Amino acid sequence: MGTWDIGHFDNDTAADFSGTLDDAAESERPGILREALLRVVGTDDYLDSDEAAEAVAASALVAAQCPGGEAVTTPYGPDEPVPALPADLRMLAVEALDRTLRKPSELMELWDETDAGPTWRAGMAGLREVLAGGRLFPELTGKPRSRTRQGAPASRADESGVVPESVLVQVRTPGTRSEPAWPMTKQRSGA
Repeated sequence: MGTWDIGHFDNDTAADFSGTLDDAAESERPGILREALLRVVGTDDYLDSDEAAEAVAASALVAAQCPGGEAVTTPYGPDEPVPALPADLRMLAVEALDRTLRKPSELMELWDETDAGPTWRAGMAGLREVLAGGRLFPELTGKPRSRTRQGAPASRADESGVVPESVLVQVRTPGTRSEPAWPMTKQRSGA
């Protein structure tokens, strides 16, 4: 797999997946996304990096339609519009990301062998957070979830000092970029 950056579409497999979506009729695109997610969710054995990369790309497209989701604007994403997606794809995408980040997973192993691994994992955690409706997942970031009043506005904590989960926030460092984990081996035509 040729990879040139940490974005959800910054690899040959995801770029090719975008081409597959573009070549399909608009009505078929939700089914293609579902199939990519189900392949990963249904894998208990070693998860191939190509299957995981397609599921990550599919998850990013589902997340783009969620509140707080980011539009897919990379030239390696689909050129054709993705129609409104069924809401059940959100939790399926969460499950696919969870499986991608659980051993045995080739994609996870490849990223964990690089200096960009923690940044890639943070991107997966952010994607999962959007898909799950804003809930935090410290198991992906390695940071414990704080439930104390410390650092939270007093009006947000109850009398025991517990902050409701709905007001907890996760801070990410914007604008960080890493060197490519692997050299780019080919570009998607027309990109």
